[in-house]
Amino acid sequence: MEENLFNQISEDIKKAMLARDKVSLDALRGVKKEFLEARTAKGSNGVLLDEAAVKILQKMVKQRKESAQIYTEQNRKDLADSELLQVVVIEKYLPLQMSDAELTASVAAIIKQVGATAPQEIGKVMAVASKQLAGKADGRAISEKAKALLNNA
Repeated sequence: MEENLFNQISEDIKKAMLARDKVSLDALRGVKKEFLEARTAKGSNGVLLDEAAVKILQKMVKQRKESAQIYTEQNRKDLADSELLQVVVIEKYLPLQMSDAELTASVAAIIKQVGATAPQEIGKVMAVASKQLAGKADGRAISEKAKALLNNA
């Protein structure tokens, strides 16, 4: 793996500046800041692999969605809208998320693979599923799907 996402973000910041796209520019600058912090963190060897970059992007999307929800509850639609617009920009750099049907099929296959038959065995399923489906589906969605399938098993 290489630093393709890091380089792509840097290029897109330049494009957003030229286009005077404030929303994209703000979102991408935030992403680059997080990437640089991860790159210079202890033990990172000055390199940010795409796998780590995807995890950072997912975390940023989650944070912005949570912030938007809080702003909405506080009747601050302007701030909520700003957060949600940044989510749209950041999500462009994430791998395509699985559809509900694809997620169901993948989790069902993992349940069969690990031999889980009861809801108490969710830990075994999640250990494999979270690795195999990383970046393709939200952890909460994976967990809910696994619980539902194990309860019906």
